[in-house]
Amino acid sequence: MQQILRRIAPYTLYIAFFQALIAMCSSLFLSLVLHFTPCTLCWYQRILMYPLVWILAAGIIQKNKKIYFYVLPLSVLGIIIALYHSLLQWGIIPEAITVCTAGVSCATKNIDFFGFITIPFLSLTAFAIISLSLFLYKKYV
Repeated sequence: MQQILRRIAPYTLYIAFFQALIAMCSSLFLSLVLHFTPCTLCWYQRILMYPLVWILAAGIIQKNKKIYFYVLPLSVLGIIIALYHSLLQWGIIPEAITVCTAGVSCATKNIDFFGFITIPFLSLTAFAIISLSLFLYKKYV
């Protein structure tokens, strides 16, 4: 198993980059094309996701072996916010203790596939893929 992880480790930066790029383009599509208004927690997730595209691109171009120092803090914080937002939308955390006070409610589900796949869950998945990719890169490169 470790041999396989060592073989794919150099490509994990590209996986993280394309995941961040897809997440950024998807969020722009949802707001600019489908006209979904982002809630406060969605904005926080965007603030953490968008720079990752440029940081990862610069790290790949510069062949920076320490890129995880810049990416992991943003992606782990993104996981925390996206997890909180997902739990809020799934009804596990009551809406009374939400940070959304103005504009769109953070508990509003614009997309709901299979009862659990929502926009914050997709964000959580994206941040998790990016974090896992960088942990693998850190360990094996």
